[in-house]
Parts: sequence; structure tokens; C-alpha cells
Amino acid sequence: MSVFALGLNHTTAPVDLRGRFAFSLEQLTPTLQAFRGRVAAAGNGAGPEAAIISTCNRTELYCSADPALVRPALDWLAEVGGVASTTLSHHTYVLEQGEAARHAFRVASGLDSMVLGEPQILGQMKQAVREADSAGTLGSTLHQLFQRSFSVAKEVRSSTEIGSHSISMAAASVRLAEQLFEDLRDINVLFVGAGEMIELAATHFAARAPRQIVIANRTLDRGEKLASRFGAEVMRLADLPGRLHEFDAVISCTASSLPLIGLGAVERALKARRHRPMFMVDLAVPRDIEPEVARLDDVYLYTVDDLSALVQSAGEKRQSAVAQAEVIIETGVQSFVHWLGQRSSVPLIQAVQAQADNWREIEIARARRQLARGEDIEAVLEALSRGLTQKLLHGAYAELHAADPVRREQLAGTVSRLFLRGAVPPASTPNSAADDDVGSER
Repeated sequence: MSVFALGLNHTTAPVDLRGRFAFSLEQLTPTLQAFRGRVAAAGNGAGPEAAIISTCNRTELYCSADPALVRPALDWLAEVGGVASTTLSHHTYVLEQGEAARHAFRVASGLDSMVLGEPQILGQMKQAVREADSAGTLGSTLHQLFQRSFSVAKEVRSSTEIGSHSISMAAASVRLAEQLFEDLRDINVLFVGAGEMIELAATHFAARAPRQIVIANRTLDRGEKLASRFGAEVMRLADLPGRLHEFDAVISCTASSLPLIGLGAVERALKARRHRPMFMVDLAVPRDIEPEVARLDDVYLYTVDDLSALVQSAGEKRQSAVAQAEVIIETGVQSFVHWLGQRSSVPLIQAVQAQADNWREIEIARARRQLARGEDIEAVLEALSRGLTQKLLHGAYAELHAADPVRREQLAGTVSRLFLRGAVPPASTPNSAADDDVGSER
């Protein structure tokens, strides 16, 4: 079995392609179960461990399965996104074993994010793991991988300054708005959605005390809860087209699979505004705002990818902390790889234990028969111990006896480590003992 990660992110794929592979929390369970069903139906094994991390910057499928599953997984993901496998392969990465662990640890620690050191990804990963667990696809290996990811991320946060002076997408939106408008206190701001990213954006804009803040959300209850924090108004998404012209800045981030703000609606809003400029930020993947809106002369539209240059400027100030974080991550990777190696020997350990139990049962049954015949207890115990000893040592003696000189020397070292455990090994291979006992197993 192997651990691998198949994914695409903001460094390998444009926002529109990433949008094809964005899964909401509600979609994760059926998607994971569909993946396992496809694998089983294709005869590629039954029930590989699987988890999906899906954010605006990345979609990654983590699996504990036979490495041969990588290609079927890519084909399945391409089908889900409605693109050709060859096209998708140009924008994806496949990482296995230690490299997969290193990547997961870097993602959890914020080192692989568009905003270096951003903390939101850790919470998103934890939620993805909970969904995989609920779907019944997590398994013990991926559980270990992600729990170690969270531990590494915690140590990185507490031991380095990777999160110091961070600038989030929300803060970047405010900076861009300040470049367009002379004073943010004179603008009306509309937030579309009521999730974590909108909450962060509203917090940053509210600190500039804009003239009006309005929250548009599909459900009023959640919108009202967020609006109450900022003294904002709430409106339904259905009312958005008719009121779009009222707002100087529009920041949108929902889980909608289709754009909520179309080209026609923005054109009508600009006409009603007499072409006063509109500042728009689309933080959603897939997009909330039709990309054609960017071509309008009086609209300044930014996506998550457009904000990358701005957020990286703050990231440069924290590069000195990255080296410290990488050391912590590398230690975690080596520990996980060692654990994986131990896991690979579990079937052998179980087989050896089963064989030893079988031998024990045979010798105990023989001893009971001897005792039932009235034989001396001391003699029976002696025979029991000798029988077990011979069975346990027979394989080692047989291998030493049958091996050629070079192989015998290697085996002698192994046997010494297994059975002598600190005792001084003999100067030469014990040929006589091996010869005497090879055929004596009862």
C-alpha cells in the first residue's frame, strides 16, 4: 500500500479550471463514496482510504491505496470536472509516500498557500478530515497522516513567526479599494455571502467605517447574524440585481456552482450609476461574477489569482521563518515515513504471531495428552519447552544449513540480532547445532 496525493492548486491551474473541481462540504461525502464505488467497480481494489481537500486555492485527493490507482484516480477526477484526462494531467501533481506527507504538512502549516502563513487552511483541512471520517473513507493511515499534519502545523505556529504580519485576501481587498476610492468612509459596500471569507472581508472594511454595509445571502438568518456584528443591513440574493447600482464596492464569496452576478446586471447597474466606477472582488471558486464583467470600462474586478502579487509582498517579510518551519516539517516527514515502514511489516508480524500460536496449541495439546496418560509432570514440562524451542528455532537453523557461505554469513548476523539480543555471538556459525536440529521438529 502507498500514500499519494493527487491535486491542482493556484500554482498549477487557473481559477476557472480550479472552479470545475471545487466541492462544497455537502458534496464531499457523496463524492468520496462515488470515488470508492468507481474504484471497486473497475476492479482496482475495494475501498481505498480517501479524503478530499477543496478550497478556493486547491483541490487535492489523498489516498492510501496501491500506487496503480493513481491513473484511475486522475481519470475519475477529470470526468467529475468535465475535462479530458490529458488536459487535467498538465495542471496536476502526484506526490507519494514521504513527498505526499511533506506536502500535507506544508499545506497545514500555511507554507503552500497563496498567502504565506495564512491560518484558514488548517481549519479547512480539519473539516475535510471530519467529512472523510463521516463518509467512512478515512482509514487509519490517512488518519495518522492528517493528525500528524495538524501537530506539525501547531508546532510551526508556536515555534516560528510564519504567521506574523500576515496579509489575507480580505486585507488585500481593502488595500486595492483604497487605491481606487479617495476615502472609504464615502462608499457603500455589498458583501455577497456570509461565510468565513466574507466575515474576514467585512471585518477589514468595517474598520474603515464605510457609509453603508449590506450583507446579501441566500438565507436571511445567517446573513442577519453576520450583519449584527457590523451594524449592517441584510438583503436577499434575489434582490441583488435591482439594487446592485447602489454599491461602490462588491465583495462576493459563496459556494454557488454558477455565477450570481452576470454581465447584464452589471451593465444595468453602471448605467444607473452614470458610469461611476465599481470595485468588485470575486473570492469564490467557482466564480460568483461572470469573467466578462472585467471587460467593462468602469469596473475594477479582481479574482483570488489577481490578489496573489499583493499578498506575496507581505509573505516576503516572513521568508526567514520558512527555513525554521521546513526543519520542523522534515522531522515530521521522517517520523511518518518510519511509521509507514512499520505498518508495512504488520502482515508479517501477524503471520508470525499466528504461526507461534499454532505451535503453542500443538505442544499444549500434546502435553495434556501426556498428563492424561499419567506421565511425570516434570518430564511433560521438559518436553513442552523443548518442543516449542525446536519449532521456534527450526527455520533459522534450516536456512543457515542450506545457505551458501556468503548468504550464511549474512544470515548469521540476522540470527544473532534476533536471538542473542546483546549476548556475545559465537566466533563461527553453529553448524553442529543446526545439523542436529534441522530434522527434529515434531
